[in-house]
Amino acid sequence: MSPVPRDSLFGERIVWAGRPAVIRPSAFQRSLAFVAFLGAGITLCFALVVGLVLHAPAGTLLLFAFWCSGLGLGILQVPRLLLARARYMVTDHHVIVMYGPLRRTIERKAISFARIYWDERQPDTGDVELVRAVPTGALKRRLMLRLIGVQAPDRVWAIVRGAEQLAPRGAADQPLTQRLDVDEHVVWSAHPRQEFRRFLPKGQREWGMIAIALFLLAGAGRMASGAYPALRQVHAGGVPIQSLTFAVLAFGVGSTILLLIGIAGYLVYEAIIRSGYLVAYTRYLVTNKRVLIQRRLEELHLDRAKILDVIDSPKGDGLHDVFMVLDGPRARAAAASGAFGELPRGPHLRPVFEAVEDAEGVSRILRESPKLPHAA
Repeated sequence: MSPVPRDSLFGERIVWAGRPAVIRPSAFQRSLAFVAFLGAGITLCFALVVGLVLHAPAGTLLLFAFWCSGLGLGILQVPRLLLARARYMVTDHHVIVMYGPLRRTIERKAISFARIYWDERQPDTGDVELVRAVPTGALKRRLMLRLIGVQAPDRVWAIVRGAEQLAPRGAADQPLTQRLDVDEHVVWSAHPRQEFRRFLPKGQREWGMIAIALFLLAGAGRMASGAYPALRQVHAGGVPIQSLTFAVLAFGVGSTILLLIGIAGYLVYEAIIRSGYLVAYTRYLVTNKRVLIQRRLEELHLDRAKILDVIDSPKGDGLHDVFMVLDGPRARAAAASGAFGELPRGPHLRPVFEAVEDAEGVSRILRESPKLPHAA
């Protein structure tokens, strides 16, 4: 009889082990790499103009261009190297992520909820983000553990929550209602009402991003207003418009302006447009066991047993925000240090039903004791 595999640190039985099925940088990392490479190209253009036209030393500009290129390559390659060495394990009591000698862990019973991010290119793979949100107030902190690029992420989450015998194997192209546990059924569902106010900034994060975007747009406008007179002076100084030097200079100036506008546009999209746009794709589900929130390729899974109480916050026009007060080890929500969901609006799903009409009905359901899963 072969011995049961055990983790070397905790000595616990390993119930699941895996590694990333998809090894590539995220879309955000690829965007950062593009910005770094574009910055290298712009700097190189200015270095050529300084060296060829002004006959001045351009070593500093060339060094900065080289640094930008190295930064872009690092952003693309370092995640690949880390994911190639990544190993994931689920033991009797812990979830473990290892990147070579680096190890991070989280207790299974301490997980508040999980987010699943499906891969748009491969519908049967994605990321599993395990969140422990405790406590609130001055001591608020969060522990998040992310299993990147795993095969069948909803199945991995089922193993973590101890329901691997009940959860079917699914993919992003299947409706969420077809991926419920075998003993699970929907008792309430809703969509947030679409309203203009969803595009208004909420919280310090959004206002900060808008302030940065306005600063970048002001810089781009100032640069654009001075670009034409500067190019005219260069032409008057003896550089023909048809020359390669003039084209390189114009390309560098124009690319810089477009880069500033592009970054500002991204910040405005993240702060205002994205959250409001995705409301149309958001769906709330309450089953006899769990709370499920779906927004395109992102899902939030929360066991109802983790919900200690519900806070109904009216927001006008007959709409309410329903906040779920979470509970967990060393995070009693009834105590002064209780565990609430993340209140400020962020880029990811959180355990809140926003802009719903039947707040009284869903609050009553969530305060009831959920049906416990069958023993595996």
